[in-house]
Amino acid sequence: MQLLIVDDESHVVDRLSATIDWPSIGIGQVYRAYSAYEALSLLQQFSIDIVITDIQMPGMTGLELIGEIKRRWTRTKYILLSGYSDFEYAKEAIHHQVEDYLLKPVKEQELLATVGRLKDKLVHEWEQVLSVRNLTRTLRENLPLLKGNLLNELLQGRPIEEAVLLDRMQTLGLPDMSRRHCALMLVRMEEPFIDYDFSSASLIEYAICNMAEELFEGAFELWHAKDAHDYLVFVVVCKEETAGEEGSLLFERTASHLQTVVREFLKGHISVLVSGWGSFPSDLPALYNSCISASRKRIGSEQDLFLRVAEDLVKVEVESLHSLYEPPTLIHILEAGRWDELAGKLERIFDELGRKWSDSQEHLLEVYFAISSAYSYIAHKNGQSLSQLIGDDYDKLVAGRPFRSIHQLREWSMRILERLKGDCDREMKDSRTRLIRDIHRLIETNLSQDVSLQTIAEHVHMHPVYISKIYKLETGLNLSDYIGQIRMDKAAYLLSNTQGKIYEIAAMVGYQRPHSFNHAFKKYYGMTPQEYRDSLSTK
Repeated sequence: MQLLIVDDESHVVDRLSATIDWPSIGIGQVYRAYSAYEALSLLQQFSIDIVITDIQMPGMTGLELIGEIKRRWTRTKYILLSGYSDFEYAKEAIHHQVEDYLLKPVKEQELLATVGRLKDKLVHEWEQVLSVRNLTRTLRENLPLLKGNLLNELLQGRPIEEAVLLDRMQTLGLPDMSRRHCALMLVRMEEPFIDYDFSSASLIEYAICNMAEELFEGAFELWHAKDAHDYLVFVVVCKEETAGEEGSLLFERTASHLQTVVREFLKGHISVLVSGWGSFPSDLPALYNSCISASRKRIGSEQDLFLRVAEDLVKVEVESLHSLYEPPTLIHILEAGRWDELAGKLERIFDELGRKWSDSQEHLLEVYFAISSAYSYIAHKNGQSLSQLIGDDYDKLVAGRPFRSIHQLREWSMRILERLKGDCDREMKDSRTRLIRDIHRLIETNLSQDVSLQTIAEHVHMHPVYISKIYKLETGLNLSDYIGQIRMDKAAYLLSNTQGKIYEIAAMVGYQRPHSFNHAFKKYYGMTPQEYRDSLSTK
């Protein structure tokens, strides 16, 4: 969780942020603000969970700040700190529903206990948000979108294990269609619907889907989605009593009836395509592709047509490789850097190539060009030269000489994949190493000034949360711990090797108030700075 400390007295903010063991109660990040206005700026940038604020501040008081937080960030909790025990402040704090009201100087354990209690309260509130009841309501509200997304995955041929598909369909309240006979109905919106704005067109689509449900109810089960071509696609499954030839005829008559009622009651035109029958879900991609192909070849720009496309399922002599083009594509996986998934997809491509087209140089060439194109794309997108990345293998690309066997192409593809992965890993490692080096240099050269996470993030032009996570991942330390360690190491060195006064050394390591420095030093070394210096003189 993230905490913000706000006070116009900078030494209070610095002491509370730097010397208190916030990680012990689950606070991962502490932000600092020296005015209410600066606090509002931070609240706009970061997801802050708890705010500790002083009451009396120039320009905008702590109570006014809390009022603004209450209006704009409803889940944020707040604690008031004040040097005044005036009852009027307490009454106004109660009015603002402030979680607690603490008097300065606040004790560390008291503050930790208060913040810890608020953290637990927030956790409980989020658990309530994520409760079964709320999740069920959210699921219900998003059911149409989730159902449509799943159907589009199946239409595109994305492989989903039978048990996983059944579980997803049950979760979405869909009937079990596994291995049942199914057909597709595609509806294309036409005049005047195609000229409607988004809102009006959405209402028409909703009305058509409701009409379809009404017409097909009783004899069929329906599941619909909107595809990438703006078709309304319906999966139609016969109920047992309407199966067979009678069911096929009823399906086509009902689909034609839908076209009629849309024309009559919605005063517009649609074209309707109905597929032949297949098995759910294995035949869905073939049924869908046959409809899309028929629409392109037979309907074109004509309107208000009804087309039966069962004959389009006749096996053609030459097919493309299904695994090569099924989502996610090679390029999409490469962009995401999912190397293991990409290796698995390549294996599926070569497996299909070997099973179906082992003697087809044309299909070998298709795979070769697709993989080469994907590798070239990702290299150029990353600002690299493909020739430098793949070395001598680049000559094969330039010469246009495809490999003579599946084995050779597989070996080449996997070898280049390993080079891509290794190059990406090195680049990421080098980038992170440079980032850590820049952070350390900034801290070391500005130790007497502000080296908060916010300042560091602004210097390297990255988000503070990202900086914090990457630093911990690469070094094993929290950035705040490293800053504290560097300050204490330098303080100890200055105490040992110079005659500087304590307050001078405090300023040199970034503490505006000697009191805050003494507190931090004693917490780190178990003795005050003066005691530390005295101990050296006795040795």
